[in-house]
Amino acid sequence: MSTYQWLLVFHVTGAFLLLGGGAFAASLNLMALGRDRPSDIVLLFGLIRIAVVAITLGTLLAFVFGLWLVHEAGYGYGDGWVIAAILLLILANAMGGMGGRRDEATAKLARELAASGDAPSAELKARVRDPLSLALSYGSGLVLIAL
Repeated sequence: MSTYQWLLVFHVTGAFLLLGGGAFAASLNLMALGRDRPSDIVLLFGLIRIAVVAITLGTLLAFVFGLWLVHEAGYGYGDGWVIAAILLLILANAMGGMGGRRDEATAKLARELAASGDAPSAELKARVRDPLSLALSYGSGLVLIAL
C-alpha cells in the first residue's frame, strides 16, 4: 500500500470514530430524555464518557491524517475546502464541548439526587431537556454530518 492509502485508512478510521462516538452519545442522550429516576440518568450520562473517548480519538485521527493527506496529495492548506473543513471541525467540537459541560452539571445534580433517595425531580427532568444543551449537542452532530 502507498503512503497515501495508509493516510486515507487512518483518516477514514478517525472519521468513523468521530461520527460513531457522536451517534452513540446522541442515542444515550435520547434515552436519558425518557428517564425519571436520577440513577438511570447518572448511568446514561456516565456512558457518554465512552463516546467522548471515541470522539476525541476520532477528531485527532481525522484532523492529523487529514492535514497529512492534504500535503501528500499536493493540495494547498489555503484551499477553501480545507479551511472550511478545519473551521467546521472546530465549530462542531466547540459546540459539543459547551453542550457537554452543561450536561456534566446535570449529571452532578443527578448523582446528588440518586444518593439522596433516587426520587424523580422536576428540576432534573428540566435540565435533561434543556433546549440550549440539546441544541448545542445535536447541533454539533449536524455540523459533523455537514463536514
